[in-house]
Amino acid sequence: MPHYYSLGNIPHKRHTQFRKPDGGLYAEQLFSTEGFSSNYSLLYHTYPPTQIIRYEEPTDVSPKPATDNILKHRSFQGFNVKPEADYLKSRKIVLFNNDVQITLAAPQQSFKSDVFFKNADADEVIFIHEGTGTLKTQYGKLPFSYGDYLVIPRGTIYQIDFDTENNRLFIVESFSAVNFPKRYLSKYGQLLEHAPFCERDIRKPQDLETFDVKGEFLINVKKKGLLYPFWYANHPFDVVGWDGTEYPYALSIHDFEPITGRVHQPPPVHQTFDAHNFVICSFVPRLYDYHPDAIPAPYNHSNIDSDEVLYYVDGDFMSRKNVTRGMITLHPAGIPHGPHPGAVEKSIGKKETQELAVMVDTFHPLKLTDAALGIEDGNYIMSWSE
Repeated sequence: MPHYYSLGNIPHKRHTQFRKPDGGLYAEQLFSTEGFSSNYSLLYHTYPPTQIIRYEEPTDVSPKPATDNILKHRSFQGFNVKPEADYLKSRKIVLFNNDVQITLAAPQQSFKSDVFFKNADADEVIFIHEGTGTLKTQYGKLPFSYGDYLVIPRGTIYQIDFDTENNRLFIVESFSAVNFPKRYLSKYGQLLEHAPFCERDIRKPQDLETFDVKGEFLINVKKKGLLYPFWYANHPFDVVGWDGTEYPYALSIHDFEPITGRVHQPPPVHQTFDAHNFVICSFVPRLYDYHPDAIPAPYNHSNIDSDEVLYYVDGDFMSRKNVTRGMITLHPAGIPHGPHPGAVEKSIGKKETQELAVMVDTFHPLKLTDAALGIEDGNYIMSWSE
């Protein structure tokens, strides 16, 4: 979690009168997690954030399992997901369970000025594979580019402005809070010296802009697999100031400092984020192991307790053949996997790798959607026998 932060104008004491220049009261809003028992921020609105003027019935956007066969090594060509203009329609869930949903998206257009999105169920981690732009929220703006993780707490109202039509996103929706690994944190919450990134790498919202505008503003709210359209009488970004520890932030995969050793290091050294029943890891360019007899390629391992999802971003992957940008591999719990034939011998003597990838390890089995089967390479399971 990021540390305490504040933008804009706030009163000296919380829960006290905070008046506008015309003498009226600003509307205080508590944005809290786990009821009143965990992290929170306080936002001060020009108008109450509760003025619903229209509402329509929701539409079902929940993922549906396309097959019962979950014990099979699989590979998916992520860039075969076709671009779509609308951001929400472009989001295609490919893998999911009760803890997490993994989505691919290739949106071509920015949000309309009066349309917003709020995920009321899940924290979102949006990895920017291609594209640049700005994430806009009540907390301010977050410019983003290639390699950024955008971490958006559940309940955050947001828009995205893209600079071009060419955008590729890898999105992880977490039904529990997304945090940094506890082993990287002091008991007071500071990132420790041995952590692979620090507070300097966390980019916080900037350029808070207050929209004192009345009209009809559509907020699409996702809740329990349904998308609810609500129209509000005021622009949701009417915040004049806020403070707290619950807000969106950005962290670049390029700022992750790899942990290396004399022999091959296991995947936990690559962990970046922690959530309930799954983790997110970053594989970045790094020097290889320096024991004189080291084998840089990973050893064969049995996924006894977890499904392993690897999203290939860029570079060369010494343990895999025929890797393409945006490719996803799924190695499910229950059967072992390891380097492709020839990869172990080929890796010996190599000094470094330029690979870049995002890994999601889940501790409950993942289900596949029709969107996943539509981009699957059906021959991948036999690729170890070639």
